[in-house]
Amino acid sequence: MSGPLRLYMSMSLDGFITGPDDRKGQGLGHNGGRLFNWLDDRMSAGPSGQIFREAMATGAVIAGRRTFELADRWHGDHHDGVTIHILTHRVDDGGELSGNTTFHSDVAACAAQARAEAGDRAVLVHGAGAAQSLLRAGELDELEIHLVPVLLGAGRRLFGSTESAHIELELVRRLEARDVTHLRYRVAK
Repeated sequence: MSGPLRLYMSMSLDGFITGPDDRKGQGLGHNGGRLFNWLDDRMSAGPSGQIFREAMATGAVIAGRRTFELADRWHGDHHDGVTIHILTHRVDDGGELSGNTTFHSDVAACAAQARAEAGDRAVLVHGAGAAQSLLRAGELDELEIHLVPVLLGAGRRLFGSTESAHIELELVRRLEARDVTHLRYRVAK
């Protein structure tokens, strides 16, 4: 049995996953770092520590090309040498990829390969574009939303108004922590 494809995403109460002006050198945008203050507790025994340990125990990563580039390609290793699968419209690179990173233009093939490599562990999904593509293709199983009590007012939204499909979600876990509520939803299929 393979583990789920699970989006891990910090988000403001008004739906933004970055502040405005997210770009190279400022990947989280203006004031977007506020969405990750909960990581200060990542080494704790509390809920945020639990969530962080779960994310780091995943067996593969799927991310969008924009997220990958803004994160400086994670310097070749997201965590513990797991494989990194990048969804992109253009597979040509123009730069050296680490041995554990692969570009994909086919969403289903990307999901299948990541699932196979992760085995029974979850696949960690990063980025709004990757999440939206996987959700549209029926491949995203769960959303782990780290809801932060702040209104950023602008930036990049996780889901925009262009999404047309009606998708039901089932809340399967809610963990309250200092300055964040961790919500896990299962995608109804």
